[in-house]
Amino acid sequence: MNHEPSNRRRFLKGAIAGSAAAVTGVIPNSIQAQNMGISQNTITANQAYQFFNLEEQAFIEAVVNHMIPADELSPKGTEIGVNIYIDQALANGWGKGERLYNHGPWKKGLPTQGYQSPLTPAELYRVSITKSNIVCTERYGKWFDQISEAQRQEFLLALSSGKVDFKDGPSSKTFFDMLYQNVMEGMFSDPIYGGNQNKAGWRLIGFPGAISLHAQDVETYLNKKYTAPIFGIADLS
Repeated sequence: MNHEPSNRRRFLKGAIAGSAAAVTGVIPNSIQAQNMGISQNTITANQAYQFFNLEEQAFIEAVVNHMIPADELSPKGTEIGVNIYIDQALANGWGKGERLYNHGPWKKGLPTQGYQSPLTPAELYRVSITKSNIVCTERYGKWFDQISEAQRQEFLLALSSGKVDFKDGPSSKTFFDMLYQNVMEGMFSDPIYGGNQNKAGWRLIGFPGAISLHAQDVETYLNKKYTAPIFGIADLS
């Protein structure tokens, strides 16, 4: 989450190798879109926000631009559309928790049990962004989007380890884990879902796209940079 290219490569490489977000985000399909309540025909990077209010827009834009800064590797997060991807997801079925069990009782779950909260993803974001800005104001005198890059880095690292206390609120680590996963999804999912605009995430890692006809390219591009056309869902419809 900084501007040094080597660190950036390690960050993204680790995300791809170890994050569930990278697995679900790189090769989305129509079933995933339906589960999230997203219409494949309506999502574009130019759409206005559907879920985030002004405070939340400022927060999420600052987050995605900090995690994915503009450099020689790719444009910044908002130019890739990561913020739009997250907004669209939260505004639709996934954000509303349509496929989550939400009748309790609510007990602290084990790490292996996945997401355990009475809050829907949209509610978790809404509460946690407000709590984050409260903590940032207490620590730095300003909201997250107004503090320095060094302070943002410090705060996000604390958030990732659960060291930020959201008083009378959800676990800060639970929020960061979901936020991080969604940022990775927005970076590497098919562009039709709002993020990965101009296939910037795929170009970064040399991913050939959504179709399964690249077996013949394995030998052609072995130990070489992939230079053939990259196809998304919209290119094939």
